[in-house]
Amino acid sequence: MLESNLVAHPGHPRPFGATPLVGGVNFSVFSRHATSVRLCLYARPEDGEAVLDRRLDPVQNRTGDIWHVFIEGIGPGALYAWRADGPFMPERGYRFNPNKILIDPYAKALSGNFSWNLEAALGYDPGDPKVDLSFSREDDAAAIPKCVVVDDDAFDWEGDKPLNLPLRHCVIYEAHVRGLSAHASGSSSHPGTYKGVVDAIPYLRNLGVTSLEILPVQEFDHHENPRRDPRTGKRLYQYWGYNTLAFFAPKGRYASSGCSGQQVAEFKTMVKELHKAGLEIILDVVFNHSGEGNELGPTLSFRGLDNPVWYMLDDDQRRYKNFSGCGNTLNCNHPVVRSFIIDCLHYWVADMHVDGFRFDLGSILGRDQKGRLLENPPVIEQIAEDPLLRQTKIIAEAWDAGGAYQVGGFPGGRWAEWNDRYRDDVRRFWRGDENTVSAMATRLTGSSDLYLRDGRKPFHSINYLTSHDGFTLRDLVSYNGKHNERNGERGLDGHDSNFSYNHGHEGPTKDPEIERLRIRQQKNYLATLLLSIGTPMLLGGDEFGRTQRGNNNAYCQDNETSWFDWGLAVKNSELVRFVKLLIALRLSHPAFRRPEFFTGKDANFNALPDIAWFAPDGTAPDWDDAGPAIAARLDGSRADIVADRDDNDFFLMLNASGAALDFTICPPQPGWYWHRAVDTALDSPDDVSTPGQEPFVDHRKAYRLHPKSFVLLLSRTAIA
Repeated sequence: MLESNLVAHPGHPRPFGATPLVGGVNFSVFSRHATSVRLCLYARPEDGEAVLDRRLDPVQNRTGDIWHVFIEGIGPGALYAWRADGPFMPERGYRFNPNKILIDPYAKALSGNFSWNLEAALGYDPGDPKVDLSFSREDDAAAIPKCVVVDDDAFDWEGDKPLNLPLRHCVIYEAHVRGLSAHASGSSSHPGTYKGVVDAIPYLRNLGVTSLEILPVQEFDHHENPRRDPRTGKRLYQYWGYNTLAFFAPKGRYASSGCSGQQVAEFKTMVKELHKAGLEIILDVVFNHSGEGNELGPTLSFRGLDNPVWYMLDDDQRRYKNFSGCGNTLNCNHPVVRSFIIDCLHYWVADMHVDGFRFDLGSILGRDQKGRLLENPPVIEQIAEDPLLRQTKIIAEAWDAGGAYQVGGFPGGRWAEWNDRYRDDVRRFWRGDENTVSAMATRLTGSSDLYLRDGRKPFHSINYLTSHDGFTLRDLVSYNGKHNERNGERGLDGHDSNFSYNHGHEGPTKDPEIERLRIRQQKNYLATLLLSIGTPMLLGGDEFGRTQRGNNNAYCQDNETSWFDWGLAVKNSELVRFVKLLIALRLSHPAFRRPEFFTGKDANFNALPDIAWFAPDGTAPDWDDAGPAIAARLDGSRADIVADRDDNDFFLMLNASGAALDFTICPPQPGWYWHRAVDTALDSPDDVSTPGQEPFVDHRKAYRLHPKSFVLLLSRTAIA
């Protein structure tokens, strides 16, 4: 590619980004306050010298605030970046520096898989005494990846479209792309990649989950973490990916075939194969901040294109508002940024075929340009009402690092939410904390205290007990405290309120009694999660006892700490079987996927309430003075009112105490008989019965629940 072979034309302002057309590529970028903009084309990702450095004419190549140019003679695979010049006045929020190449916010791929030189990308001189007002003259082009021109029309989707399964029929499985297949115990021929996810599809199908939610895959700097493991001296990484730098671009490091645009096709192949297997894909997205950090961070994209538009600035405009806890906050309700977010979501749905999004620190989307929480935030309402996104799942992490907490009150109508109240209340109940039965009953039945009042449904509660952020389930029952020393932060990072319990020994143990109790507790948690009303989210690996050795903040551990040790799936096959049968039980019985909340009233003119609660002795519970044990009868009549379908009745018994308790069983309806589906105190395979082979239980006799155990009975018309 020689400059003499390239011809420039004025081009078009829309669409944004790099768009291949007949004979060349159209480039378009927004900058309101730049005085000049240059498009640079490169031959190789590591090049510092451009083969074309084209300064755009503000008359011919600018429409409004959009700079644009059409370059004849190039096509998909071409490498490019922007440079923007203008005022460098940090005290007024302007940080233009033409010595820094800039990532196109609409870039669909970034080149290379190398360690970025973020020091070279600093827009100021770190050696200057007035560092925050100084200006860097170092050119960073050789140290920063380039944008790649991508042709989205070249991929054959073979008729694929997003599955858009109804949320109430979903079981979500949260995992990391690399974590699924990077461990040596895996069988993938492409470990740690999108193809590795494809290799995991048979396992996911066999387990029975419906939706794979993956941690961020939009491009970020894997090497930005400067810390080292204090025990081994090995460097640590940005593993989770919550520091996005290119929101349209799937991460090149996760592609096995190359990162010069191949990552886009490989991501699409992963989505297509998941859909062929009946599995949805949900992306974790981070629109609350970018990877440019605070005022001492690098100038990589937004900061150098138009800092005061893209970010919330403090009253001292040298500084950034930091509601994300990561140094900066995107100005989400500025019209330009709002349009960018919608365009990005449209791209991932229409061009990449994803089925949904989980919005990290979603409350930031509800803040105005001064950082104040809005009653009707424009971007949140627009996402909820956008016609292209109408069937797309939208899930909010309904809080932020600035103190906002909106669980149960996230605006925008149809949003689902990560329900951390569910997580904490269920943990406390099974740990045996006092006065937790009432909260437990509310969480089991869909959290009506949170979602009924604004017209949302039980399935808007994303029920979870563990996630990437915190203990794994195995660690929840094995550690009283976090053990994060290997993160290089002196153990100060991560949550302190985990509501965990080690059952008598911190960490791994050879004591068979403690081990049996830990296994039972894992089953109690899993049974509660998968049989609660609402939408369950299972942390990947919890079904086979994955451990992070007590690390509850493994954001920097791109190693065996975070990766799936598939040998555990063999070692703990009874736990995998337990989860598999529970998922099948949930998905085959609409009583656990109710579209409406329980009322406590007659469900079908049969004089029986849709739910009834009991103390162990069969009397009504005293909610103000209830012990750590409860029972409930679920009426299956018209459990699925949408499909007008009846279901079996169910009787649940939960004993979180440290002593065995005899439960009085509610009589079944005339002509029906109780059968045991689940008893977590029994050894496998009796802990969960094969469908159709549930043993008969005589309701006239008390049922003894062992300490820390969960029992589920279902009604049938014949005695097994």
